[in-house]
Amino acid sequence: MALEPFETAEAHDSPTVTQLCVFVDDRVGQLLRLTKAFERTNIHILGLMVVNLTDSAVVRLIVDDPDEAVKVVTHHRFPVKESEILVVCVPQGKRALLDLWSAVLTAEINVHYTYPLLGLAHGRPTIAIYAENLAMAYDALTKRNFVVLSQSDLLRDQQ
Repeated sequence: MALEPFETAEAHDSPTVTQLCVFVDDRVGQLLRLTKAFERTNIHILGLMVVNLTDSAVVRLIVDDPDEAVKVVTHHRFPVKESEILVVCVPQGKRALLDLWSAVLTAEINVHYTYPLLGLAHGRPTIAIYAENLAMAYDALTKRNFVVLSQSDLLRDQQ
């Protein structure tokens, strides 16, 4: 009897988006300094969230070209870490968020944080979601017909 390989979340083929976590000092002007780093580039900031810590802050960024953005950020001497998140198109209607959170809850997945993106993707508002299990969250959302975007979808929307 042959053993079949275990399926892991890493082997799961769900589309994710790269999120940059940029560490900045908790001082006046640091957000402007970070944003200005992209001024002379073709990189678009699509989503942004600031988490204030005791003496520093973490700026979570979604950009259309994360590889180039990492180069820009490190060139400007900001420490940066990459992580993967889901970006979901939010349908129109009063129940959109209710249906979204219901899909995640039904799969018993904990959402650690979420934030909206600055523009539209595919002509619809979008939301970034970081959950404890991205593969399970993806499955739960797509079973309820939510559109989950990949990094290449974000790049195409900027062209």
